[in-house]
Amino acid sequence: MTVAVVTGGGHGIGRALCRRLAADNVRVVVVDLDDQAARTVADEVGGVARTIDVGDEVAIKALVEEIESDVGPIDLFVSNAGVAFGDGAAGAVSAEGGLNPIDDRWETCWRVNVMAHVFAARSVIPHMLERGRGRLVNIASAAGLLSQIGDAAYSTTKHAAVGFAESLAIDYGDRGIQVSVVCPQAVATRMIGIEDDSESMDGGFGGNDIDGIMTADEVADIIVTESQAGKFLILTHPQVATYVGRKADDHDRWIGGMQRFRAKLKG
Repeated sequence: MTVAVVTGGGHGIGRALCRRLAADNVRVVVVDLDDQAARTVADEVGGVARTIDVGDEVAIKALVEEIESDVGPIDLFVSNAGVAFGDGAAGAVSAEGGLNPIDDRWETCWRVNVMAHVFAARSVIPHMLERGRGRLVNIASAAGLLSQIGDAAYSTTKHAAVGFAESLAIDYGDRGIQVSVVCPQAVATRMIGIEDDSESMDGGFGGNDIDGIMTADEVADIIVTESQAGKFLILTHPQVATYVGRKADDHDRWIGGMQRFRAKLKG
């Protein structure tokens, strides 16, 4: 049976991915910092729950070795866990968070949004190379291609996550390792203020809901389908491709447009 690991699997997109993969007869290891959430999802999908901090390289390596030994060879590793805090009062240079205060949001964002991907790849790729096959799906954000107004740390680290996924694909794509990076806009999850199982679609901040909010299940279906097809860049919101094209065509004009958009959002 195919074995998949999904970090941040207790909530949101991660939970939806666990459900979708299990429906496809995949054995899922649900990884989350929230122990109860991980256990709940694992029980639901007939999977295995593990509680770790994905920003801890020692914990990630131990997790991978345990799964390889006790559950089975990891065919798919989904690095989904992520954090966002919003800019503090000082704006882009703020150490403190805005919507979710924290002592130093930059350090936490780097550890979870970037280094967790590095730690996972560093731990699992050697096993995949030995077998000559494997898949990595890294969840980034449209903010990693564009920018999230009002959250510089999130935008910066998601750019880094996209760059790392590109490097993985370049280095290992011809050695049997298939890499995908996912860059969604607004998804109905706790990250934009919508709780699990809420029927509300009202949320978003910094204009991230301008093209509509998708459900986590919709996004999970797209991720599974397109990653299985071997697609590298997965855009759940197709409008993002247009915006990226405009940015690449005239970066200065794009910055000006974003400045005007920010001013509009601030009223």
